[in-house]
Amino acid sequence: MARDNRNDVRLDAPKGMRTRVLPGRKRVSSDRFGRATESIARGMGTPYFLIALTLFCVVWMIYNTVAPEGIRFDSAAIGFTALTLILSLQASYAAPLILLAQNRQDDRDRVQFEQDRQRAERNLADTEYLAREVVALRIAIRDMASKDFIRAELRSLLDELDRRDDDETPGVEATRPSSSSSRRETRHDGHRG
Repeated sequence: MARDNRNDVRLDAPKGMRTRVLPGRKRVSSDRFGRATESIARGMGTPYFLIALTLFCVVWMIYNTVAPEGIRFDSAAIGFTALTLILSLQASYAAPLILLAQNRQDDRDRVQFEQDRQRAERNLADTEYLAREVVALRIAIRDMASKDFIRAELRSLLDELDRRDDDETPGVEATRPSSSSSRRETRHDGHRG
């Protein structure tokens, strides 16, 4: 849902301050202005800018020192006043532009820091959850019966059943094969036989 800037009513400014100086021109968005200041500040921070500014000053001083008196536009005798004025003007604009770019970078860093903090909190919560799950699995596995334990229990139950059979029918063993021997064969071979 896009907003139309022409119909955007600013409630934070008094009514008298809402008029534009040039009514035909659109307002420059603060984001566009911020991007422009960042690009200027980024350009001023490069070695190319420093080299170009140095070459500009050297050419300016050489021209105004060597050129004939009639075509000079800045006098070396009074300390290159025009050059000093131009450099002062450049510096007076450069400092606020750099500060604006730094403020925008600080805002971006603040947002990035907040996102990193939230991501770290989520990662910590996920890690704690996974650690709890691993502990729960270890406890569950420790409580589970192992194969050896089950085999030993089954053997003891089979031995107990064999003893009960032996105690109940002492005279029947002579006429029929021993049930304990058939159970043992089943246990060792996996089938009767």
